[in-house]
Amino acid sequence: MEYRDLMKWKGYISLHELMEPEENSLRVLIDRCVVGNESEAIEVGERVMMGFPIEVDEGLPIIQLDFESYVSYNVINESFTVLDEYEVFEGDVFRIYTKSRYLDFITLGTIAEDIYADQHFVHYQLVCLNHIIDIISYEEPKITELGRVSFSIKFE
Repeated sequence: MEYRDLMKWKGYISLHELMEPEENSLRVLIDRCVVGNESEAIEVGERVMMGFPIEVDEGLPIIQLDFESYVSYNVINESFTVLDEYEVFEGDVFRIYTKSRYLDFITLGTIAEDIYADQHFVHYQLVCLNHIIDIISYEEPKITELGRVSFSIKFE
């Protein structure tokens, strides 16, 4: 599977785990989610509304994205993000930006373009429930689907 395949996903995703398995490499584990079948009360400030919860789809494998190296990555609480018409991207919850304020920030604030003048870095974004993850890398991530481990503990 390639990142462009993930860009076709139209549902919800949730951050399962983010780590650096080796220095200056990045691994992001993502759960795909579904809208639950039973409505529940949701508190928004002082108001209570009925809604359907978004839950991890335990029937789908976890998606592992491995960036062997990166220029930068950033995680933002999705409650504090804004839509910006300046930015241009493809995809839905898995995105690639061709124009973004984060790309501008990295271009102006680092020497990445000077070091890798013959290569072009890419701004990847994962729009998760509760988190927005931005990654700037020269390499496309390696994508792996991980089976879910289920087990039960017996008490005697």
